Amino acid sequence: MSKTVRVAVTGAAGQVAYSMLARLASGEVFGADTKVRLQLLEITPALGALEGVAMELEDCGYSTLAEVDVTDDAQRAFDGCNYALLVGAAPRKAGMERKDLLGLNGKIFVGQGQALARRAAADVRILIVGNPCNTNCLVAYQNGREITADRWSAMTRLDHNRAVSALAKKAGVPNGAVSCVTIWGNHSNTQFPDFTNAKINGKPATESITDRAWLEQTFVPLVQTRGAAVIKARGLSSALSAANGAIDHVKTWLLGTPAGDWTSSAVISKGEYGVPVGLVFGYPCTIDGGSWKVVEGLPLDAFAQEKLKLTLTELLEERDAVKDLLPG
Repeated sequence: MSKTVRVAVTGAAGQVAYSMLARLASGEVFGADTKVRLQLLEITPALGALEGVAMELEDCGYSTLAEVDVTDDAQRAFDGCNYALLVGAAPRKAGMERKDLLGLNGKIFVGQGQALARRAAADVRILIVGNPCNTNCLVAYQNGREITADRWSAMTRLDHNRAVSALAKKAGVPNGAVSCVTIWGNHSNTQFPDFTNAKINGKPATESITDRAWLEQTFVPLVQTRGAAVIKARGLSSALSAANGAIDHVKTWLLGTPAGDWTSSAVISKGEYGVPVGLVFGYPCTIDGGSWKVVEGLPLDAFAQEKLKLTLTELLEERDAVKDLLPG
């Protein structure tokens, strides 16, 4: 007997969601024996475009697609949802300071956190994709704390995939030969893509890539600034790869991480690696019973420690910028 999973997606008329929805509906993620009900949220002016997306999904004729619900009401979009992919966020505009963007988006995620707490299913798992995703996740979680901390995460999987590809390309190996990659900290240009603990063909990556200067001075900034490079080349932001990162994140929720490996996810800190409790921080993670578990005890050399300090400082500054949106 088939089951039905309810998947809420915000910003559903946008380019990232457009690259994601068909894969959610097709059976690729949840399997051929699971029906998918898509509950799609948009701002009122974008509902017409979203209706067109819903028509296209219907026209695909997926046997696994049970229903497409289009709405501008967060309560309705999150009603009974088992997965919530919060893709929608206000974009940064010319002349806008980062703190202004944080405040604008924070107000959106206050309401969405509250709506999730009221309406989502008891087993809901939440992924924040819309940027700045770490702090958006912090705001949503703090305003939806009836949902336990282990159900919340922000996406660093796109950065993780970028780092895997860059290391594989440099070493001349398939992507599948690279493991134990970590994106530490913020999904921003302060993140630290950790090559010091990464492996290639099961051995330290630094044995395959012996050029430490390349790792520090080329690889790290390449991953940190890849989004800007895509915008420069394409004229638009990373929609396809961002959607793929979100899909990979959900698949890992369902399937777990391979033995001897981990993935990257920004989760609610319990104090691991000296990060303040409650901050949303990118960590090496495995999946344990559908919940993220931070891999502890990894060695961090002086270079890595300095990079972690920089990204932690930025996240603390972001938290201060939205402190008025966090319940006492």
